[in-house]
Amino acid sequence: MTDSHNSGQHKDREAAAAEVRRMWQPTPSWTQPDPNSEPAPADEAAETPDALSEEFPGDSWSRPAGQAAPWEAKPASPASSQPQQPPVPPQQNQPRPATPSWTQPAAESTGSWTQPAPEKPDFEDDAPDEVAQTESALTKEATGAVHGSHAAPVDGPEEAPAHDSGPAGAPETPVFGGQSFNVSNQGFTQPPAAPSHAAPPQAGQPLSPAAQHFFPQGIPGQNVPQQRDVSYRTDELMQALPLPREAPAERGVRSVLRLRPGTTERTERIARATAATAFRRPVTIVVANPKGGSGKTPTTLLLAGALGQARGGGVVAWDNNELRGNMHLRTHDTNTRSTVTDMLQAMPMLTQPDARLGDVAAYLRHQVAGQYDVLTSATTTYAQIEAKDFDQIHRLLSRFYKVLVIDTGNNEGSSNWREAMKAADALVIPIKWKSLSCAAAVQMLEELDNQGPEAQRLIRRAIIAVSNGPGDVNREVEKQLRPYFESRAAAVVDIPTDQHIAAEGPLDHSALQPATRRAGLELAAKVSEQISIALNVPR
Repeated sequence: MTDSHNSGQHKDREAAAAEVRRMWQPTPSWTQPDPNSEPAPADEAAETPDALSEEFPGDSWSRPAGQAAPWEAKPASPASSQPQQPPVPPQQNQPRPATPSWTQPAAESTGSWTQPAPEKPDFEDDAPDEVAQTESALTKEATGAVHGSHAAPVDGPEEAPAHDSGPAGAPETPVFGGQSFNVSNQGFTQPPAAPSHAAPPQAGQPLSPAAQHFFPQGIPGQNVPQQRDVSYRTDELMQALPLPREAPAERGVRSVLRLRPGTTERTERIARATAATAFRRPVTIVVANPKGGSGKTPTTLLLAGALGQARGGGVVAWDNNELRGNMHLRTHDTNTRSTVTDMLQAMPMLTQPDARLGDVAAYLRHQVAGQYDVLTSATTTYAQIEAKDFDQIHRLLSRFYKVLVIDTGNNEGSSNWREAMKAADALVIPIKWKSLSCAAAVQMLEELDNQGPEAQRLIRRAIIAVSNGPGDVNREVEKQLRPYFESRAAAVVDIPTDQHIAAEGPLDHSALQPATRRAGLELAAKVSEQISIALNVPR
């Protein structure tokens, strides 16, 4: 009789436990019901959760089918014959609040487990790794890969099932983390997640179809790869452009084979690009040496022609001799015989706001081979140029030309000579390796050195142009004075002897030797480099 009575009580308690498990079992979206569990009869009542929590540990709820229950091995106790409390009917017909399919419904506070009411959707608090595991579980459930929710049987004392939390030593993470599943160990054990055979999605990878149904906007909390900010500044865009390929050689065997230029040709290209530097304002280059016959006029024309060819025009050579220079004898008489005296007489017309380059060019000589214009000096004795004349002509030519190359006379005390030095952005000193030519240049440098900081900076930026005629080289003078000029000036450029220059006729750039043209281009590049330095350094 007692065994029959105890067996009936066991059945009642087992039915009540099954009903409670059915009420608190996770929704079918992530677990499958136990196929071996018996459905609770409709007319049987369930006991209170407190009684069940005291009699049945939380781990026994995860017992698989076929394993003996703990209470079946216990002997009957006197307390088991006591009348039972009236059963509490399960709340089956009460409506539940609308929650997402992945949120556990709220329950009354009991001693077996704790579930605070969430104030916002649980998925907003999920960590990125929990959401990744959620997506994996959803994918497996959609494809039929989830095969149950109960823990595997173990020998000996029952232990809480360990979740598949990734690498060894990593903290356990529930499948659906957050506050909705903050379960205590006294009355309920979270069922383990189904083993996931797919790696969790990384940041930037597409979601599976099942996960896209729940996360149409992407997984919350995932680190979206940061895109590099695109800059639209002009200088940065220009720097990002690929560099153009080097043009093939233009002469020699390399030009026939379409090869890259050699060292000499590449050096010329660099010098030509430097000579074509675009300055931010008109610049003035002064060629000066008080000694007559030192090569001032040929150096002025050679430099003007090299700059004109590299820049494509915009260069004027001006004979600033106070009286009767010889530039008109060293240039081609193309379209006019006008001189600086004629230009001064036409100055009221040329200084009008509507004056044009063609109006000024009527008083100049254009040199076709060098692509530059020439303003010659006065040829009569009654028209000496003064400082005020220099200022007028300098302002006029600066309106229409980018580079002014000024040839000076032999008198350092004349006012126009001193005005030219004040307006100079660069200084070129032509010499020959002869005693008189070098002595005059040294005396001029010492005089300029005593005229203040501006003149001293002009000396440091000076270029020494050595142009020797046939038989003009004195090796002893060169040996003694070359170190001196190299220490005082910025550079020393050697111009080889050219018979076309030594003939003392009109200087035609197309008739010069290739070595002479290369030397003139090197001189133009050195001067342009020093001008760029002068313009970038405030006075």
